Amino acid sequence: MSVITFFNNKGGVGKTTLVYHIAWMMAEMGKKVLAVDLDPQSNLSSMFLTEARMEEILSQDEPATIYDAMKPVIDGEQSQPEVHVENIADNVGLIIGSLNLSIFEDDLSDAWNKSLGEGKTYALRLTKIFATIIKIAAHERKPDVVLVDVGPNFGAINRSAVIATDHVIIPVAPDLFSLQGIRNLGSRFKSWRDAWHKRREENKDFSSELPLGNINVAGYIVLQHNVRDNRPVKAYLRFAERIPEVYAKSILDQKHYPASIGADPHCLGFLKHYHSLLPMAMEARKPLFFLKPADGAIGAHTQAVDKSYQDFYQLSQKIISACD
Repeated sequence: MSVITFFNNKGGVGKTTLVYHIAWMMAEMGKKVLAVDLDPQSNLSSMFLTEARMEEILSQDEPATIYDAMKPVIDGEQSQPEVHVENIADNVGLIIGSLNLSIFEDDLSDAWNKSLGEGKTYALRLTKIFATIIKIAAHERKPDVVLVDVGPNFGAINRSAVIATDHVIIPVAPDLFSLQGIRNLGSRFKSWRDAWHKRREENKDFSSELPLGNINVAGYIVLQHNVRDNRPVKAYLRFAERIPEVYAKSILDQKHYPASIGADPHCLGFLKHYHSLLPMAMEARKPLFFLKPADGAIGAHTQAVDKSYQDFYQLSQKIISACD
């Protein structure tokens, strides 16, 4: 089982939509997928679930969201968390997000600081809560892959999510701000990795229970570029061609980098903007590549649906290979 977190501190690149489609495509390929919504905005949960189902979940007393699973640990109870996995399809399960995650940020930040001092048993248990929840859910669901969606920030929630991860994939847009986002990720990942390894070293009695926190970055995906004659247009290509250098220096700490993005093995794929297909898919509540004529995918849209299937299939294969 691989735990893969999709993370960029620049919002608006299409990260959540990407995770949603990758989950469905990997399921289409025969993989058992567990999606985990750790963004307090809970947009991934909203994509998977109908409004009626979300309303039902939020109105019931039974624990259903990620925060419900965490609450006993936050309260200091010693019992193992109860984790609800929503069955989306035979091969797709979801740990539902919660807006209440945002009120947990300060507790998690405090636990991180205390994990080197007194009361560290509780602090460590809280810091590794996401790793614990994923492990419990995986024991029940037996997934081949866990896909984690997080918000675009460097808060304590994302830090704990990333140290619970086997691999990180960076979705980027070909623009100036995404380049800065990659630089920010490189320095922050290094500080998080070093700080977590220090905690593991100083808490050897708990090390077998703690995630490794190596934060292996598997690559990046370029999203929402316009295409002309099967090639990205120049305005986008200008920034895209700078990504290999920034990625090599900031993430890999290497001075040498590929001459072009097409030659960069860390570029897992380009995904174009699918224009009118995406609103159609949102209304039909299904991925782009599952749209049918009954959903409005007729004429030229049919070819676009077929192309989106090929794009996400190839991308999913690349992700599986990079994270194997």
